[in-house]
Amino acid sequence: MTSTPFTRLSRRGVFLAALTLGSATLLPSAARAATGPGGSGGRGRTAVPEITGCAGWGAREPSEDVVVLDSRPDRIIVHHTATANVTDYSRERAHALARAVQSYHMDGQGWIDTGQHFTVSRGAFVLEGRHESLAALDSGERMVRGAHCVGQNSVAIGIENEGTYTAEEPPAAQFSALADLCARVCRQYGVAASEIYGHRDFNSTACPGDKLYALLPKLRQEVARRLGDDRQVPLPRWSEHLPADWANDPEAARRALGEYLPEGLLDPLRRH
Repeated sequence: MTSTPFTRLSRRGVFLAALTLGSATLLPSAARAATGPGGSGGRGRTAVPEITGCAGWGAREPSEDVVVLDSRPDRIIVHHTATANVTDYSRERAHALARAVQSYHMDGQGWIDTGQHFTVSRGAFVLEGRHESLAALDSGERMVRGAHCVGQNSVAIGIENEGTYTAEEPPAAQFSALADLCARVCRQYGVAASEIYGHRDFNSTACPGDKLYALLPKLRQEVARRLGDDRQVPLPRWSEHLPADWANDPEAARRALGEYLPEGLLDPLRRH
């Protein structure tokens, strides 16, 4: 896919932290034996990813009520968490990551809850991010207003992918889980597979990393196949009116949108 003609500044790469939770574990059984991002869902695959709700991973309550909109999203925006590319693929790690992200977003950013709607761990576990996002998805008619991309929070579903994908591709199991989740979102809301974007398409950021961003055409095609369509997916309709942070004050945008996790938030003993 041809990249957009804008200068992109890295905001997450400069904040990388070597965050670990202990020794490596095996991939979950559904994703075992996957070693790269090349796994294919196949035509018409109808896999529905299991999504762990906020209660399941030990989320805190939001600081105020989340806003549920009586409208469908127009698109999906893909992110990466800019955390370490760990080999701990356990459910425990996925839950700890979700708690850490929520703590940073609420305590560090001052947001009411986790910013994104969903998170996909490196072990291919899919988690609800902001409260009520899963119920809204199941309805197919409502969406929760997020806090993941300036100018898009009321019209786009935000999906974080654990890891840093500036120089490394995501594991195949994670990529496949992301495709499954995107297909579910597209099916529920009537969103076209072509309407899957990267965060950098809208804000001044390196997110979701060069390697994952380069996989977005493949992701769109995989999602289309899961929806039963083998035709070539067209390029997205690039916005003609990008948010002001692109040109005016990219450093302010970087500060406002930083999502690196301070050291200690992924301490294995930290629990809520």
